[in-house]
Amino acid sequence: MKHLGKKAVVIGGTHGMGRATVEMLIENGVEVVLTGRTTEKAEGIKAHAIASNAADLNDIVKLKAEVAQRLQDIDLLFINVGFSTLTPFDEASEADYDRTFDVNTKGAFFTAQHLAPLIKEGGSIVFTTSVAVNLGSPGLSVYAGAKAAVRAFSRGLAAELAPRNIRVNVVSPGFIDTPSMGVTGVPQEVLDEFKEEGDRITPLKRHGSMHEVATAVLFLAFDATFTTGAELAVDGGLGQGLTA
Repeated sequence: MKHLGKKAVVIGGTHGMGRATVEMLIENGVEVVLTGRTTEKAEGIKAHAIASNAADLNDIVKLKAEVAQRLQDIDLLFINVGFSTLTPFDEASEADYDRTFDVNTKGAFFTAQHLAPLIKEGGSIVFTTSVAVNLGSPGLSVYAGAKAAVRAFSRGLAAELAPRNIRVNVVSPGFIDTPSMGVTGVPQEVLDEFKEEGDRITPLKRHGSMHEVATAVLFLAFDATFTTGAELAVDGGLGQGLTA
């Protein structure tokens, strides 16, 4: 157990990449608080599960108090909140825009702001962004903008938290093999086409695994001790200008 005695909070840890990261943290001896809109999917995980809506500032305030009570302080804050739909820009509504930015951007920022005081000196914040930030992807314009904002303010937080020796980095996944592929409310046939397109345009010609993303998160969290303000792509070369 490489990180025995460490403590972490994973926002959005009940499914997908967040859950895979929670499981890897636990396997490495880390005590974990995880959040999700509900805790039903957290059954069977040996972690403290808290129902919390990342887009609700009242929930974020309550979360800070609960984390302080359960863990006192933490070594890692992994902010893995995400919401996206495959909606063409000319069909995107104000409600679509607001929800996308509320979850991906506002929720991520204020979660970091409220929980940062609990992070130990030498600790780490890791945000999840997306390869969509670097691509022109039809249907993902609003989502890409929301995640680009997260990438931008992660740099500012890295500078502001450097005096406390807290590192702030970003993991940027490409097409990752999760049940939803990171998008909400699309028919199965559209999702299948989305998956096929991912394999076609990714230089390594496959999807990444949730385990590969979790490995990158733990690297940034605990091993990359002289790295801050950086973005680690886990995208099979898709966002790196390689020829597919």
